[in-house]
Amino acid sequence: MSTKLFVGNLSFNATENQLQDLFGAHGTVTEVDLIMDKFSGRPRGFGFVTMESKEAAEAAIQALNGKQLDGRAMTVNEARPREERPPRSGGGGGGGYRGGGGGGGDRGGERGGYRGGDRGERGGDRGGYRG
Repeated sequence: MSTKLFVGNLSFNATENQLQDLFGAHGTVTEVDLIMDKFSGRPRGFGFVTMESKEAAEAAIQALNGKQLDGRAMTVNEARPREERPPRSGGGGGGGYRGGGGGGGDRGGERGGYRGGDRGERGGDRGGYRG
């Protein structure tokens, strides 16, 4: 039975081939999944390696947990089942957009405040100059 391992604290330069070679030294690797950022396309710093047997997975954990790869100490342990999360609604994105709109309003408020303060100062200066 295959065993899926979580591999964390990876360098952003890590590749699936590196993980395949590293874990392959401890047993047969059936799958490597390096998690990528959907916006930048770069690795997110973690991934999953599926080993063919429980024994190979244990050997890889013992040998590689804490081992340096590209200057970072990897975390290697047995992957836990993914936690159930409430489904995301489209409203989350809308909220972000509305928040941005509020930011625009804030910027307008700052400008208005600056102008108002500027006028007040001028008015005060004129009064002081004439008087």
